Amino acid sequence: MRVLLQRCSRGCVRVDGEVVGAIDHGFVALVGTTHGDDAETARHLARKTANLRVFPEGENHTGRSVLDVDGKVLVVSQFTLYADSRKGNRPSFVKAGSPDRAEQLIETYRAALEEHGVATASGVFAAMMEVDLCNDGPFTILLERDAV
Repeated sequence: MRVLLQRCSRGCVRVDGEVVGAIDHGFVALVGTTHGDDAETARHLARKTANLRVFPEGENHTGRSVLDVDGKVLVVSQFTLYADSRKGNRPSFVKAGSPDRAEQLIETYRAALEEHGVATASGVFAAMMEVDLCNDGPFTILLERDAV
């Protein structure tokens, strides 16, 4: 499982021109799954997301979590995080998790964030989405199953 966190001052997701999820400050979390991922991995990455200290504390420092700053997380499914482009010019997505399992795991991740006290919004699984965000920093962190 991979979660690409982008610290943002705002973010929203549109489907067919309609806003389906929006936050003010916090993280936009692009979430992809792979074969062998499980609910415990999703819960662990949610806990890591909730407690990751990458928000300003004092001048030019990072010492506060999304919880500390009363931030929110916009959760967006992103199977392309498992693209393999080592051969040729067309990426392969065989490492991406199956859609049914991925949807469950991404929802487990989102629900676990809520259990930790982080308000969330989300996109629509498997929809063509437009994601708009103002990356704050920019500050982008990749969390991975194997690195937890």
